[in-house]
Amino acid sequence: MGGKTVTRADLCEAVYQKVGLSRTESADLVEMVLDEISDCLVRGESVKLSSFGSFMVRQKGERIGRNPKTGEEVPISPRRVMVFKPSNVLKQKINEALGEA
Repeated sequence: MGGKTVTRADLCEAVYQKVGLSRTESADLVEMVLDEISDCLVRGESVKLSSFGSFMVRQKGERIGRNPKTGEEVPISPRRVMVFKPSNVLKQKINEALGEA
C-alpha cells in the first residue's frame, strides 16, 4: 500500500498553483498554518479541521513495558502523544477512492 509522500514543498506548490500567490507567499502561508497547528498542540489544545479530522494530545501514564528480545521488564515514563481522528467525510472519501482503484 505504498504511495507518494506529500512534503511541505508539495503543499507549497499546490497552494501556488491553486490560489495564485507567489511561491514565496505560498511557502510562508503553509509554514504559518503548520506552525499554528503545532503551537496549539504543544499547548495541549485540540485542532479540528472540518471535513478532515481532529488532532488531539493525550496524556499517557507510566507503565511497565517488556523488551521483546530479552523479556526484561522496563518502566516506560509518562508522556504526551498526538493522535489523529479522521472525520467521517474523510473516511468516506478514502473508501470511495478504494472502490475506484
